[in-house]
Amino acid sequence: MKIAVIGSTGLVGNKMLQVLDEQHVSFEELILAATERSVGKQQTIGNTSYPVVSMQEALDLKPNIALFSAGAAASLEWAPKFAAAGTRVIDNSSAWRKDTKVPLVVPEVNATAITGQNHIIANPNCSTIQLVAAINPLHKAFKIKRLVISTYQSVSGSGVKGIDQLNLEQNGILVEKPAYPHPIHRNIIPHGGDFDETGYTSEEQKLLFETRKIMSAPEIAITSTVVRVPVTGGHSESVNIEFENNFTIEAVYEILRNTPGLVVVDDPSENLYPMPVIAEDRDEVFVGRIRRDFSITNGLNMWIVADNLRKGAATNAVQIAQYLIERNFI
Repeated sequence: MKIAVIGSTGLVGNKMLQVLDEQHVSFEELILAATERSVGKQQTIGNTSYPVVSMQEALDLKPNIALFSAGAAASLEWAPKFAAAGTRVIDNSSAWRKDTKVPLVVPEVNATAITGQNHIIANPNCSTIQLVAAINPLHKAFKIKRLVISTYQSVSGSGVKGIDQLNLEQNGILVEKPAYPHPIHRNIIPHGGDFDETGYTSEEQKLLFETRKIMSAPEIAITSTVVRVPVTGGHSESVNIEFENNFTIEAVYEILRNTPGLVVVDDPSENLYPMPVIAEDRDEVFVGRIRRDFSITNGLNMWIVADNLRKGAATNAVQIAQYLIERNFI
């Protein structure tokens, strides 16, 4: 078993190495690759140090699985080359998510979308992953009609540049090349991605498209607002759901508590609810503030939090790799 991590020196790439080690994923050879400026560096997983090689060197080594986190441009160029060489590519960028021939996968929701013919598999956007993990079991039970989503996304979703901007601003240092068009320290920015002609952003459109694709539910009406907040790790989401069918709050709790990968944290009397500080460096998706929306028929409010670098990216990709291995797709 040869596993490659493409873009290993980035935030998500580093987290992939950490998760591979923690999950004890078995491999005979680990190949770390990145852009030319990182070639020759050393990275450590467990107690072993590995050299960072070029994309071409990684390709020549013919890995069985390649976890890509090098950005959309690199994925568009290199993923087809790895796939043509027989590698199963799990891509964390936006490059392949809209491709109808490429499955977009959250293993707890739609792992069966993967077949032996898929040599490129897309990892969804971080906000989408935690959303569908929490709402899909409810959709199966009560059928979702409409979703209204507001996200509160950490600066780590913008990579090192976002974290650096927050840290520098907190220390009163002027940022020469900021990640955001406004200060993020002591501020909230209702802007994620690029605006389109409709007034929505690319991050908001991802939530719409990806949720429908992953859940095979093109009929769900979805609207969203993406907000960047001065938090270093963990995305939060306020989700309002309108179901087709009636439900009880007791049934909602039972379903969520019995869904693998979810943790219900919901005791207002003790001030218990999901927060980024609880989710940080955890693989679970945390759900709380569960309550009926009395303004509509069959309405429900939820608050969903997860570590965007782990379940929102690295862990989900590693789970896909484990699925491929367990089902002998390699």
